[in-house]
Amino acid sequence: MPGEPSRVTTNGPGLRRTLGLWDLILYGIVIIQPVAPMPSFGVVSTAARGHVVSAILIAMVAMLFTAISYGRMARVYPSAGSAFTYVGRELHPALGYITGWSMAMDYILNPLICTIWCSKAAQNFFPQMPYFLWAIFFALLFTWLNLRGVETSARINRFLAGGMGIVIVIFVFEAIRYIWRLPSYGPGFFTHPFYNPQTFSSSALFRGTSIAVLTYIGFDGISTLSEEVKNPRRNVLFATVLVCVITGALASVEVYLAQLVWPASQAFPDIDTAFVHISGRVGGAFLFGLVNLTLLVANIGSGMSSHLGAARLLYGMGRSNALPRSFFGAIDARNHIPQNNVLLVGAIALAGAFMMSYAMGAEMLNFGALIAFMGVNASAFVHYYLREPRKRFVNFAPPVLGFVICGFIWLHLGWQAQLAGGSWMAAGILVGAIKTRGFRSGLVEFNFPAEGA
Repeated sequence: MPGEPSRVTTNGPGLRRTLGLWDLILYGIVIIQPVAPMPSFGVVSTAARGHVVSAILIAMVAMLFTAISYGRMARVYPSAGSAFTYVGRELHPALGYITGWSMAMDYILNPLICTIWCSKAAQNFFPQMPYFLWAIFFALLFTWLNLRGVETSARINRFLAGGMGIVIVIFVFEAIRYIWRLPSYGPGFFTHPFYNPQTFSSSALFRGTSIAVLTYIGFDGISTLSEEVKNPRRNVLFATVLVCVITGALASVEVYLAQLVWPASQAFPDIDTAFVHISGRVGGAFLFGLVNLTLLVANIGSGMSSHLGAARLLYGMGRSNALPRSFFGAIDARNHIPQNNVLLVGAIALAGAFMMSYAMGAEMLNFGALIAFMGVNASAFVHYYLREPRKRFVNFAPPVLGFVICGFIWLHLGWQAQLAGGSWMAAGILVGAIKTRGFRSGLVEFNFPAEGA
């Protein structure tokens, strides 16, 4: 029944509850990556007219309320950890299907935007090689590695996250030293990254916020560990909220210093790799190369894992016959991977790298993510407020505010992203209606792969 916790009975051994609060926090930070705001900095700055810090902080508020809803829903469905499950069981299976379809777009788009960004970053090292050759290279690289079954381990990802932390410390030190040595500071120099009356526009700020949400994507992965956590009712909620706070605070410091070093009035040599050029301004060729390499490695890792995640999701949809099983549900007998799907995702990433910009891909990804976030907030509202006999304000305010703020940000996505995302959703609803005879029979189960860490 909707609203009832799922109970799974098993006679075999279960998962051990060994993870504490700080284990979950580290896991969440590794998923999101400490350098999360850097790749999209130029895009957000351009859209928000220089108010990157404000956009990051507004996005954090929306994510905090959503994090509370995720943490609370993880108590109800500790073995699920998916917006698709929460919405399907608390609201309606058809709405759950629509939520899952929107999340599927995110999985497919992630390797695409990684292909675009890696190609731009590689050009910074080898500008004589044109973008289209780099796009082909990285799309083929992600495809080849996943065809061979290569996956990054949790230990490697933690090592990379530590290395990124060191790079951030170096950047912060060099940026502060650069700012300290400036001959003079104009009026409002230190406050313009928050509010500049000459360039401020509320619509531009929220357009930038709709892209800045990308900084926080992945925090919901913490809920997938509910069955391995000590005191999950407390720790999953606290960890999800704290990861959003830590990410928002760290991201705000990074973009604040970057905006002081490179004011919004100055154009970037390349909008997609703007942060790399800012690093070069404060630390010369060494820091330019270090940050460029760090972000390149980070995006290669993200592109690899998201590519395989998308292929596995399509396999789950093919296995349940939501998509043609003969193609999407096939597994390669030698490598035991969904080879057809890996090739398809690679082809989409390659085609998309020529058809859209990084900004467009990021907005489309957030289109699906924000729909899922609104669904989780709505589910928490229904379960903890509407279904409860005692109406408490603490069960009313967070999910409602989370839903409203996420919805408001979603409405400020660019019209191209709205059109493309709406077309994807319409196609999904059509497929679902055909498969279920007007949503009257059973719907597909979206088996979302857990985030790697």
